Amino acid sequence: MTSTRPALRDFYENPSAPVASGTPRTLRQTRILAAALTGTRRATVLDVGCGDGSAAAITARRLPGHHLIGVDWSQNALRRAAIRVPEVVRGELTDHGLPFRDSAADAVLLSEVIEHLVDPDTALDELRRVLRPGGHLMLSTPNLAAWYNRALLLAGVQPVFSEVSLRAIHGRPGTEVVGHLRLYTRRALCAFVAAAGFEIVRVTGAPFHGVPRPLRPLDRVACAAPSLASILLLHARKT
Repeated sequence: MTSTRPALRDFYENPSAPVASGTPRTLRQTRILAAALTGTRRATVLDVGCGDGSAAAITARRLPGHHLIGVDWSQNALRRAAIRVPEVVRGELTDHGLPFRDSAADAVLLSEVIEHLVDPDTALDELRRVLRPGGHLMLSTPNLAAWYNRALLLAGVQPVFSEVSLRAIHGRPGTEVVGHLRLYTRRALCAFVAAAGFEIVRVTGAPFHGVPRPLRPLDRVACAAPSLASILLLHARKT
Protein backbone atom coordinates (compact mmCIF):
# COMPACT_ATOMS: atom_id res chain seq x y z
CA MET A 1 0.00 0.00 0.00
CA THR A 2 1.44 3.39 -0.95
CA SER A 3 1.43 6.27 1.55
CA THR A 4 -0.77 9.31 0.92
CA ARG A 5 1.81 11.61 2.53
CA PRO A 6 4.13 12.19 -0.50
CA ALA A 7 1.11 12.80 -2.72
CA LEU A 8 -0.27 15.34 -0.26
CA ARG A 9 3.10 17.09 -0.02
CA ASP A 10 3.22 17.35 -3.81
CA PHE A 11 -0.33 18.72 -3.83
CA TYR A 12 0.37 21.48 -1.30
CA GLU A 13 3.71 22.42 -2.82
CA ASN A 14 1.96 23.00 -6.14
CA PRO A 15 1.70 26.80 -6.64
CA SER A 16 -1.83 26.37 -8.04
CA ALA A 17 -3.11 24.68 -4.86
CA PRO A 18 -5.44 26.98 -2.86
CA VAL A 19 -3.66 28.27 0.25
CA ALA A 20 -5.65 31.37 1.27
CA SER A 21 -8.70 31.74 3.49
CA GLY A 22 -11.71 33.80 2.48
CA THR A 23 -11.72 37.37 3.81
CA PRO A 24 -15.15 37.27 5.53
CA ARG A 25 -14.22 34.33 7.75
CA THR A 26 -10.78 35.81 8.44
CA LEU A 27 -12.35 39.05 9.66
CA ARG A 28 -14.89 37.24 11.85
CA GLN A 29 -12.24 35.01 13.34
CA THR A 30 -9.94 37.97 13.99
CA ARG A 31 -12.68 39.91 15.79
CA ILE A 32 -13.28 36.95 18.11
CA LEU A 33 -9.55 36.61 18.77
CA ALA A 34 -9.09 40.33 19.40
CA ALA A 35 -11.85 40.21 22.03
CA ALA A 36 -10.28 37.13 23.63
CA LEU A 37 -6.90 38.89 23.89
CA THR A 38 -8.31 41.99 25.58
CA GLY A 39 -6.02 42.80 28.50
CA THR A 40 -3.16 40.63 27.18
CA ARG A 41 -0.01 42.60 26.39
CA ARG A 42 1.97 41.61 23.30
CA ALA A 43 0.47 38.17 22.88
CA THR A 44 2.28 35.61 20.74
CA VAL A 45 -0.15 34.40 18.07
CA LEU A 46 0.70 31.50 15.77
CA ASP A 47 -1.13 31.23 12.44
CA VAL A 48 -0.56 27.52 11.80
CA GLY A 49 -1.16 26.61 8.18
CA CYS A 50 -0.82 30.25 7.16
CA GLY A 51 -0.67 29.45 3.44
CA ASP A 52 0.28 32.46 1.36
CA GLY A 53 -0.03 34.78 4.36
CA SER A 54 -2.96 36.81 3.08
CA ALA A 55 -5.17 35.92 6.06
CA ALA A 56 -2.27 36.36 8.50
CA ALA A 57 -1.62 39.85 7.11
CA ILE A 58 -5.25 40.85 7.69
CA THR A 59 -5.10 39.43 11.21
CA ALA A 60 -1.83 41.18 12.05
CA ARG A 61 -3.20 44.57 11.00
CA ARG A 62 -6.15 44.10 13.34
CA LEU A 63 -4.06 42.94 16.29
CA PRO A 64 -1.71 45.89 16.84
CA GLY A 65 0.81 45.38 19.59
CA HIS A 66 0.74 41.59 19.34
CA HIS A 67 3.33 39.27 17.76
CA LEU A 68 1.98 37.13 14.92
CA ILE A 69 4.05 34.33 13.40
CA GLY A 70 3.04 32.50 10.23
CA VAL A 71 3.68 28.74 10.24
CA ASP A 72 3.35 26.31 7.33
CA TRP A 73 4.88 23.06 6.09
CA SER A 74 4.93 24.19 2.45
CA GLN A 75 8.09 25.97 1.39
CA ASN A 76 6.24 27.45 -1.56
CA ALA A 77 3.55 28.90 0.71
CA LEU A 78 6.15 30.29 3.11
CA ARG A 79 7.97 32.09 0.30
CA ARG A 80 4.73 33.85 -0.59
CA ALA A 81 3.78 34.47 3.04
CA ALA A 82 7.14 36.11 3.79
CA ILE A 83 6.13 39.02 1.55
CA ARG A 84 3.07 39.74 3.71
CA VAL A 85 3.99 38.60 7.23
CA PRO A 86 7.04 39.89 9.20
CA GLU A 87 7.93 36.45 10.59
CA VAL A 88 7.33 33.01 9.08
CA VAL A 89 8.71 29.63 10.11
CA ARG A 90 8.40 26.10 8.83
CA GLY A 91 6.62 23.62 11.05
CA GLU A 92 4.42 20.54 10.95
CA LEU A 93 1.50 19.36 13.05
CA THR A 94 3.30 16.24 14.20
CA ASP A 95 4.68 15.34 17.63
CA HIS A 96 7.00 18.29 18.43
CA GLY A 97 6.82 19.29 14.77
CA LEU A 98 6.28 22.97 15.62
CA PRO A 99 9.54 24.82 16.40
CA PHE A 100 8.28 26.34 19.66
CA ARG A 101 8.79 25.42 23.30
CA ASP A 102 5.95 24.21 25.51
CA SER A 103 3.40 26.92 26.47
CA ALA A 104 5.08 29.47 24.15
CA ALA A 105 1.93 30.84 22.52
CA ASP A 106 -1.01 32.83 23.82
CA ALA A 107 -3.20 31.93 20.86
CA VAL A 108 -3.21 29.69 17.80
CA LEU A 109 -5.12 30.24 14.58
CA LEU A 110 -5.94 27.06 12.67
CA SER A 111 -7.91 28.29 9.68
CA GLU A 112 -9.20 25.70 7.19
CA VAL A 113 -6.39 23.29 8.08
CA ILE A 114 -7.87 20.46 10.13
CA GLU A 115 -9.88 19.12 7.19
CA HIS A 116 -6.60 18.54 5.30
CA LEU A 117 -4.84 16.51 7.98
CA VAL A 118 -4.09 12.80 7.96
CA ASP A 119 -3.71 12.80 11.77
CA PRO A 120 -5.82 15.55 13.38
CA ASP A 121 -5.49 13.97 16.84
CA THR A 122 -1.73 14.48 16.94
CA ALA A 123 -2.23 17.96 15.47
CA LEU A 124 -4.43 19.06 18.37
CA ASP A 125 -2.00 17.49 20.85
CA GLU A 126 0.79 19.57 19.32
CA LEU A 127 -1.25 22.77 19.41
CA ARG A 128 -2.11 22.11 23.03
CA ARG A 129 1.60 21.63 23.79
CA VAL A 130 2.62 25.03 22.43
CA LEU A 131 -0.32 26.91 24.00
CA ARG A 132 0.00 28.31 27.51
CA PRO A 133 -2.61 27.24 30.08
CA GLY A 134 -5.77 29.17 29.23
CA GLY A 135 -4.40 29.94 25.77
CA HIS A 136 -6.83 30.38 22.90
CA LEU A 137 -7.44 28.05 19.95
CA MET A 138 -9.26 29.71 17.04
CA LEU A 139 -10.22 26.97 14.61
CA SER A 140 -12.23 27.27 11.41
CA THR A 141 -13.33 24.50 9.06
CA PRO A 142 -16.01 23.84 6.44
CA ASN A 143 -19.29 22.49 7.80
CA LEU A 144 -20.32 19.09 6.49
CA ALA A 145 -23.91 19.88 7.56
CA ALA A 146 -24.07 23.30 5.84
CA TRP A 147 -27.59 24.17 4.70
CA TYR A 148 -26.94 23.35 1.02
CA ASN A 149 -25.09 20.11 1.83
CA ARG A 150 -28.19 18.81 3.58
CA ALA A 151 -30.20 19.40 0.42
CA LEU A 152 -27.49 17.90 -1.79
CA LEU A 153 -27.33 14.71 0.26
CA LEU A 154 -31.11 14.33 0.09
CA ALA A 155 -30.75 14.52 -3.69
CA GLY A 156 -27.95 11.93 -3.67
CA VAL A 157 -25.23 14.46 -4.59
CA GLN A 158 -21.74 14.51 -3.03
CA PRO A 159 -21.53 17.39 -0.49
CA VAL A 160 -19.64 20.60 -1.22
CA PHE A 161 -16.17 20.63 0.45
CA SER A 162 -15.85 16.82 0.28
CA GLU A 163 -13.26 15.18 -1.97
CA VAL A 164 -12.91 11.73 -3.47
CA SER A 165 -9.72 12.50 -5.44
CA LEU A 166 -6.75 14.88 -5.49
CA ARG A 167 -6.82 14.85 -9.29
CA ALA A 168 -10.32 15.97 -10.24
CA ILE A 169 -13.83 16.81 -9.04
CA HIS A 170 -16.19 13.84 -9.02
CA GLY A 171 -19.88 13.97 -8.21
CA ARG A 172 -20.10 17.30 -6.38
CA PRO A 173 -20.60 20.97 -7.28
CA GLY A 174 -17.51 23.11 -7.76
CA THR A 175 -14.49 23.27 -10.05
CA GLU A 176 -11.51 23.35 -7.64
CA VAL A 177 -9.80 20.41 -5.96
CA VAL A 178 -8.90 21.54 -2.44
CA GLY A 179 -7.49 18.42 -0.78
CA HIS A 180 -10.00 17.83 2.01
CA LEU A 181 -9.56 14.50 3.81
CA ARG A 182 -12.27 14.81 6.48
CA LEU A 183 -15.19 17.06 7.38
CA TYR A 184 -16.96 17.96 10.61
CA THR A 185 -20.40 18.90 11.80
CA ARG A 186 -20.73 21.39 14.66
CA ARG A 187 -21.43 18.61 17.15
CA ALA A 188 -18.54 16.42 15.99
CA LEU A 189 -16.07 19.32 15.96
CA CYS A 190 -16.95 20.37 19.52
CA ALA A 191 -16.70 16.80 20.81
CA PHE A 192 -13.38 16.24 19.04
CA VAL A 193 -11.75 19.45 20.31
CA ALA A 194 -13.06 18.94 23.86
CA ALA A 195 -11.66 15.40 23.92
CA ALA A 196 -8.22 16.84 23.09
CA GLY A 197 -8.18 18.85 26.33
CA PHE A 198 -9.83 22.12 25.36
CA GLU A 199 -12.80 23.97 26.81
CA ILE A 200 -15.22 25.09 24.10
CA VAL A 201 -15.95 28.80 24.51
CA ARG A 202 -18.08 29.54 21.48
CA VAL A 203 -18.97 28.31 18.00
CA THR A 204 -20.18 30.76 15.37
CA GLY A 205 -20.69 30.62 11.61
CA ALA A 206 -19.12 32.33 8.61
CA PRO A 207 -20.11 32.52 4.93
CA PHE A 208 -18.35 30.73 2.09
CA HIS A 209 -16.99 32.83 -0.78
CA GLY A 210 -17.74 30.03 -3.26
CA VAL A 211 -21.51 30.14 -2.81
CA PRO A 212 -23.18 31.38 -6.04
CA ARG A 213 -23.92 35.11 -5.84
CA PRO A 214 -27.75 34.81 -5.83
CA LEU A 215 -27.54 32.51 -2.77
CA ARG A 216 -25.07 34.59 -0.75
CA PRO A 217 -27.74 36.50 1.24
CA LEU A 218 -29.16 33.16 2.36
CA ASP A 219 -25.66 31.94 3.24
CA ARG A 220 -25.12 35.01 5.43
CA VAL A 221 -28.44 34.44 7.17
CA ALA A 222 -27.44 30.82 7.88
CA CYS A 223 -24.46 32.09 9.90
CA ALA A 224 -26.88 32.89 12.72
CA ALA A 225 -27.29 29.12 13.20
CA PRO A 226 -23.75 27.67 13.26
CA SER A 227 -24.98 24.12 12.67
CA LEU A 228 -26.26 25.31 9.26
CA ALA A 229 -23.47 27.76 8.39
CA SER A 230 -20.96 27.17 5.58
CA ILE A 231 -17.94 27.62 7.84
CA LEU A 232 -17.62 26.72 11.52
CA LEU A 233 -15.62 29.14 13.69
CA LEU A 234 -14.67 27.57 17.00
CA HIS A 235 -13.07 29.37 19.95
CA ALA A 236 -11.63 27.08 22.63
CA ARG A 237 -9.25 27.44 25.57
CA LYS A 238 -6.55 25.09 26.75
CA THR A 239 -7.60 23.55 30.04
